[in-house]
Amino acid sequence: MRITRLTKYPVKSVAGYDLAMATFGPLGIDQDRKWAVVYGSGIAATRRELSRLANLHAVCTDFGISLSFDGERIDVPWPSGAPTTAYVFSTKIEGVQDAGNYASHFLSSSLEREVRLVYMPDEVTRSVSSAYTDRPHATGFADGFPVLITSMPSLLALNAELQQPIEMRRFRPNIVIDGAFEPWAEDEWRLIRVGTTILRVAKPCERCVMVTQDPVTGEQTDQREPLMTLRRLHRASNGKIIFGQNAVVEVEGTAKLGDEVEVLERGASNLI
Repeated sequence: MRITRLTKYPVKSVAGYDLAMATFGPLGIDQDRKWAVVYGSGIAATRRELSRLANLHAVCTDFGISLSFDGERIDVPWPSGAPTTAYVFSTKIEGVQDAGNYASHFLSSSLEREVRLVYMPDEVTRSVSSAYTDRPHATGFADGFPVLITSMPSLLALNAELQQPIEMRRFRPNIVIDGAFEPWAEDEWRLIRVGTTILRVAKPCERCVMVTQDPVTGEQTDQREPLMTLRRLHRASNGKIIFGQNAVVEVEGTAKLGDEVEVLERGASNLI
């Protein structure tokens, strides 16, 4: 088994970019989802309700972040203003920093919605659910966990049942693994080594309407697929539709394309 893709998503729900090598800290890939677009209420925007986020691109820089939309680009420095509050679903995150009016104007004009850009500084801790880990772990603005792992055998199994095959980017993984193993084998992984990094698989990733959207345009290509087929192929005992596994970082390190992936611990399927 080997790593075939590493992807960083600097801003929640915004297009990511691929890496040849990634550094994994306690919050996953360095600077992954440390930024978020938020509404006036502080609630983080997602492509579930704001599909134009698919057309926004973000790249981390030495000074902050570079944002581009439809040929227009701005560079946003690390914020230094007064702390504010953001929300991911019902989770309240205090101490995030607003990136200022210039970034807000650019994003509001591009997205056609009044929004602001916020950053989660290192001193802010957002804990993952303790129900799925045996010790404290944290994440950035991801839905719930810092790392998402998917496998090519599972995508091939799904595509074999779809009339229109889809690309892995719909599922927004940080790590894609390929090799001579069975589809859905990742359900039994508990601890894996990727490069010099060790990841603990925490829980299956529940899928939502975002996977029915083209990840490049945000257009909903099919109101039912691939969710309808996934519901038949790979559903948890609680009825949730699953693709991929959420993980936390047990040992910080690096990983690069082509690195071997070693399963250190296995267990029964965590869909049961």
